[in-house]
Amino acid sequence: MKSAPKLLSWCTNCVSMSTRPRISFDERGLCNACIWAENKQSLDWVGRKAELGELLDRHRRKDGSFDCLVPVSGGKDGSYVTYNLKHNYGMNPLAITIPPPLPLDLGQRNLRAFKESGYDLISVDPEPKAMQALNKAGFIEIGFPYYGWMTAIHTAVVRMALTLGINLIFYGEDGEVEYGGSTENVNSPKLTIEYIKNAWLEDGHQRVFSQIGATANPYFFKWPTEEELERSPVYQYFWSYFENWDPYRNFLTAKEHCGLQEAELGNLGTFTNFAQNDQILYALHTYLMFLKFGFGRANQDACIEVRRGAMDRQQAVQLVRMYDGRYPEEFIDQYLDYYQMTQVEFNRAIDRFANRELFEKINGRWQQTFTVQ
Repeated sequence: MKSAPKLLSWCTNCVSMSTRPRISFDERGLCNACIWAENKQSLDWVGRKAELGELLDRHRRKDGSFDCLVPVSGGKDGSYVTYNLKHNYGMNPLAITIPPPLPLDLGQRNLRAFKESGYDLISVDPEPKAMQALNKAGFIEIGFPYYGWMTAIHTAVVRMALTLGINLIFYGEDGEVEYGGSTENVNSPKLTIEYIKNAWLEDGHQRVFSQIGATANPYFFKWPTEEELERSPVYQYFWSYFENWDPYRNFLTAKEHCGLQEAELGNLGTFTNFAQNDQILYALHTYLMFLKFGFGRANQDACIEVRRGAMDRQQAVQLVRMYDGRYPEEFIDQYLDYYQMTQVEFNRAIDRFANRELFEKINGRWQQTFTVQ
């Protein structure tokens, strides 16, 4: 067995790895997400709440029309944001969903429950050939198996905001700030198109987009032009800037008020059961993340739980060792059918992204050569 890179390390508070893109550590060995969690304890949340109130007052409409747009999947975070806007701030939010191409039954039930709990919801279904082509290109080119869908939950939402004359959009958390990445937005609630392209779409938009066939309709996957946005500005914000973001609190709120249900048997590759229950491509996404960087879904979940004080680091290490990086065996047939690939082609695509400094292939499966410390 070959040895792992000598410089491989983990946060001294959580289990974030030094391989995480855009991560940094201080002299104590704390990752930037844990530093942010510390800073949040003394942040002026009263002032940020007042900021939010002023923002909402500027956009509030007294004629009963929709005054903001919130992307939702039926999961905890979009439900939490929509609930707060409507019931705690007196706004009239319109929820919007971009259905994933391979939905889970639980996700569809949760979306129905959210709508039936008292919200207006529109669904935008981008052309399936374009969605499949972009997802497949994202999988093959950059190891991002739902690239088309991830693009559309931004591009299609902005396009619908323009169409409907709504110029205020709220997303949940800034994952870069909350979970360890770029800190450029730590003092700003605004979400820009360039930020989305660089951080969330891995700066691969043009590369992936160039791979789709000419017969696919790309309208809902393209950003509006600068001229369109100048004529009718659309402002996008992170809710996590305005209050202390807590995913588990969001789950409890969505469960109580929006009918959210968790998975009965837990989720693939982790110890939690209340998040990312909308689609089966997420399991492939986190497996590829594991092969690229050495951390997967359980690691992400454990880091969140440590930062919110729900477990200690030793517990997190044990859970990551138990759960992280599981191959999504039960979904392989659906993946092959969706991507129109043979098992050999699928395996070849997977192999392209395995980090040979962290993994070696044994009996047809990639095995890690390091132990989480």
